[in-house]
Amino acid sequence: MATNTVQTGSATSTGVFTSEFLLKHWQGHRALTRRVIEAFPEKELFSFSVGGMRPFAELAMEMIDMGGPGIVGAATDVWKKVEELDHYDKKAIPTTKQALLDRWDEITGIIESYWPQISDERLREVALAFGMYENPVYKTLFYFIDNEIHHRGQGYVYLRALGIEPPPFWDRP
Repeated sequence: MATNTVQTGSATSTGVFTSEFLLKHWQGHRALTRRVIEAFPEKELFSFSVGGMRPFAELAMEMIDMGGPGIVGAATDVWKKVEELDHYDKKAIPTTKQALLDRWDEITGIIESYWPQISDERLREVALAFGMYENPVYKTLFYFIDNEIHHRGQGYVYLRALGIEPPPFWDRP
């Protein structure tokens, strides 16, 4: 079976990967991470850690900062500096599970609203994300997803240490 390929810079496209596919993939991860947040008891979400790692609420705020300000930067090339992100200021972290979930949902809406502004050409442009990370925009978006998966894995360890079965990792919409 023949495949149509298009050479784009150093990458070859087979037409399998689309902007819409990437958004759906990311939102599937976000939906799963939201279920991990929901699985935590209120107190432990903000206080429990293993081996000196940050509590899951702090990890979730880092993911929120990647998603919200990150998608704005990816779409507009207007990036906050790393030190301006909310998770660096512990006072900016919501203090209840519901407030954290509400913030998570707000960012999901921001991702949905800014995504259409990111053209295929923009995905290949090099940007200086958060004043520190220079990469093509698509690689920065991959980083956001990889970072979320990494921290969600920490959440799975926390939940298991608390005797709570986490949601199945493969169950993403």
